[in-house]
Amino acid sequence: MAEAPFAQAFWTVAPGRGEIRRTPLRAPGADEVLVRSLRSGISRGTESLVFRGQVPPSQWTAMRCPFQEGDFPGPLKYGYASVGCVEAGPAALLGRRVFCLYPHQDWYVVPADAVIPLPDAVSDARGVLAANMETALNGLWDATPRLGDRVAVIGAGVVGSLVAALAARIPGVRVELIDRDPRRAGLAARLGCAFATPEQASADADLVIHASGHPDGLATALRIAGFEASVVELSWYGDQPVALPLGEAFHARRLTLRSSQVGSVATPQRARWSHRRRLALALELLADPVFDALLSGESPLAELPAVLPRLADAPDGALCHVVTYP
Repeated sequence: MAEAPFAQAFWTVAPGRGEIRRTPLRAPGADEVLVRSLRSGISRGTESLVFRGQVPPSQWTAMRCPFQEGDFPGPLKYGYASVGCVEAGPAALLGRRVFCLYPHQDWYVVPADAVIPLPDAVSDARGVLAANMETALNGLWDATPRLGDRVAVIGAGVVGSLVAALAARIPGVRVELIDRDPRRAGLAARLGCAFATPEQASADADLVIHASGHPDGLATALRIAGFEASVVELSWYGDQPVALPLGEAFHARRLTLRSSQVGSVATPQRARWSHRRRLALALELLADPVFDALLSGESPLAELPAVLPRLADAPDGALCHVVTYP
């Protein structure tokens, strides 16, 4: 068994400021595993809000991640996209690559049932997308696209792109991926989708899924939704107020606006699907190498205090940034 007397982890110590801290590392118990991190991913939308201190007090309990340390607004250790190798634990897991909803840390000990093995076809880096894929999967379960639907997905970030790619695999479904950044057109094509800027977006969509994280995107969603269409909101705004044009054609077109959030399994599946089963499916779906297109850069853990402020404030088209470990 590899020995590590302490671990190193990224902490948000104040809004907009982070540091690497040493964390005591205990030996695993009988039903626990010791994991050596290989990669972790920055879920930029949520982690940026956490890093900037924009989680409202009313959501401090709801927004805790499974292995968070510290409390909002900080100091706290936050994150939920870690891929590592099991260095000690039950024989069935020893030496296996696993995914865990753990923050950015180089070694950690968790219950054995908190990790799930990666399929052989999923690379370490692509595996960090599992939490975002789970969000996209849950969102589509909430949205219930139908054969032949014209689906608009607004926001070509990681979650929006995953939603668009999955929807485009449904027979007869035509997907338009909408984003303010015209550089996303190539990504849309790789994922099997058409592309448009908000000004070019097609009208009368059967289903609109919003994942841009910007209120303007939700207004666009309401504008392009067809008669009696549904708009599913996947964005979370933290403490940012959102104003919507509900006085225009919202009522005349009898639109439905509903939320989707990954913390609960979507209602249509909830009676039969556990969180673990859903996560296992998310990992299976990541076997497709096309999703490497969502990995936009990487840097070592030691550089995260300098990297995260840039990603939070001036991402310049970044998608999933991968953290590497020695």
